[in-house]
Amino acid sequence: MDTQNLMGQEETPAITPTSDEKTMAILSHILCLVAGFIAPLVIYLIKKDESAYVREHAKESLNFQITLFILYIICWVLAFILIGLLLMVLLGIAALVLIIIATIKASENKMYRYPLNFRIIK
Repeated sequence: MDTQNLMGQEETPAITPTSDEKTMAILSHILCLVAGFIAPLVIYLIKKDESAYVREHAKESLNFQITLFILYIICWVLAFILIGLLLMVLLGIAALVLIIIATIKASENKMYRYPLNFRIIK
């Protein structure tokens, strides 16, 4: 079953992931709160050939971190006209909420796609 809304899109994977795969998928999202793009990048590089489930979660999380970086640069430029400061705060809150949602979906053995995510890494 696929569902999509403003909070993202979830899909049920064809194969149920193992406990280790589930843990790595969860870590690829939640570690972004402390390590930024480094955590999903390391997980992606280590696990991309071992698990399709982990690869997809890490890739989605990495793409989201790249998207956030681009959006923060735009906000920084807009900070000179003061609207950027407000946008940075809103972007931070939205990022926190979406990362928590992605972590919960990974813990429920579901694939999650962030909304408005630039899918740079295919």
